[in-house]
Amino acid sequence: MSLKAFSDFKLASELNTWGELEELYKTKGKNLSVKEEFQTDPKRFEKLSKTFVNYDGESNVFFDFSKNLIDDEILATLIKLAKEAKVEELRDSLFKGEHINNTEDRAVYHVALRNRSNKPMCVDGVNVAPEVDSVLEHMKEFSEAVRSGEWKGYTGKKITDVVNIGIGGSDLGPVMVTEALKSYASPDLKVHFVSNIDGTHLSEALKPLDAETTLFLIASKTFTTAETITNANSAKAWFLKQAKEEAHIAKHFAALSTNATEVAKFGIDTKNMFGFESWVGGRYSVWSAIGLSVAIYIGYDNFDKFLKGAEAFDKHFVETPIEDNIAFIGGLLTIWYNNFFGAETHLVAPFDQYLHRFAAYLQQLSMESNGKSVTRGNVFTNYQTGTILFGEPATNAQHSFFQLVHQGTKLIPADFILAARSHNPTNNNIHQKMLASNFFAQAEALMLGKTEEQVKAEGNTGDLVPHKIFQGNRPTTSILAKEIDPQTLGALIAYYEHVTFVEGAIWNVNSYDQWGVELGKVLAKAIGKELEDGEKIDSHDPSTSGLINQFKSWSGIY
Repeated sequence: MSLKAFSDFKLASELNTWGELEELYKTKGKNLSVKEEFQTDPKRFEKLSKTFVNYDGESNVFFDFSKNLIDDEILATLIKLAKEAKVEELRDSLFKGEHINNTEDRAVYHVALRNRSNKPMCVDGVNVAPEVDSVLEHMKEFSEAVRSGEWKGYTGKKITDVVNIGIGGSDLGPVMVTEALKSYASPDLKVHFVSNIDGTHLSEALKPLDAETTLFLIASKTFTTAETITNANSAKAWFLKQAKEEAHIAKHFAALSTNATEVAKFGIDTKNMFGFESWVGGRYSVWSAIGLSVAIYIGYDNFDKFLKGAEAFDKHFVETPIEDNIAFIGGLLTIWYNNFFGAETHLVAPFDQYLHRFAAYLQQLSMESNGKSVTRGNVFTNYQTGTILFGEPATNAQHSFFQLVHQGTKLIPADFILAARSHNPTNNNIHQKMLASNFFAQAEALMLGKTEEQVKAEGNTGDLVPHKIFQGNRPTTSILAKEIDPQTLGALIAYYEHVTFVEGAIWNVNSYDQWGVELGKVLAKAIGKELEDGEKIDSHDPSTSGLINQFKSWSGIY
């Protein structure tokens, strides 16, 4: 797809189907009762639930869309919108390695990183599959050497702790996956993650560690990312305070980078450098060398299953007609709620403690991808894009913000995620049964609500009655996995990646750049120079200058 071709993509609001959906919302959608839809259509659950079959032939994830505010006509019209918006065409361009990241003139090819079937996948006429496979083989060799104890520190001791230093996708992906798959981890290895430039993050991570048995992974494609390199240099200073000799750095630092010059200058042996290409975006990079901490922690074989699970979902996304395409349906529901119901937020609540960082990971995936106001045709949108995604593990979330979801004035579509099988079947599975009961009950309660008649029938009277009424008809998607194993997690992440793609394609925004991150970085660099001394400044607006001067007065740095 040429860059010029993007001008052919219209504003979503200019599409004929957009107007049809506006009319459907007015005449049907805003008053649609899911409860009544179940009563009139006995096959609703069957029609609106989909089973994902993973690469091993097992049906291991079940998606129930039936509690959403749609019927056959609305869904058919949403599908028509996707076709008119040429989402399938853009999807095919992505999988062909074409430069769909139009503002940076790059391919978007993280899907090639999980091409475990090793089929040819080309960018600019070059098959990238051999290169991807080469990096994975390097990761396998390195991770197995660390896990087995073959790789030793400078005093001959086995590595016991791995510290990943990165930021953004170089941190959020590995953090989330290592937490989600902790039950697959080596018992004698611990992983730690440092991302914040606040020195407290690094200091607290290093406190319990011993330089003799610690391996640092510095995750920065260019090896110039300010926050990451600052943390890396401080980690190196901590290491050398004990190890003394710079030659020992080679045994304790590896680089997830492509800048061999800077890596060597740091003291890392370039044999221990793991690269990835410009077509790998940060928030899509856990499948790449950025996942080395994951491979070390859970073992390369499990990392390979993680990749294969995602590849299987890619196959589903590419080959399945929209009507039965799980990611298309998920993305179209976002459009329906965001642009026609005015829902600005989306809740993801995993009923699984291992997934406690899942929503944080999805926040970057969704909001950095689609938090845009300019289309691929270089014009500003006249509609909302980029939902605000948030979430925490239930049942904790039920005792914090679920009140707002149930009885607040805002419509908050929600995804609930549960594994049928726990990795920790505590006390005869009592915990898992209680967790599951909440998973089912919350979705049912949000749909059914509680009427005034029901409240009064329970014996409530007077002023208390309105406080106990639940409006109901609040949409949820229930995602039930057999188990959160590596392949299932890979498929779940790929599902949300493709949901994000569908949303961005319909909104006609480039989901793969992030110019909004740049301005603050540029200003921070300039201000950093002004913080080198204790002199008062007046080079900014009155508020910023006043804050800088107050900081200088109070910090005690000067």
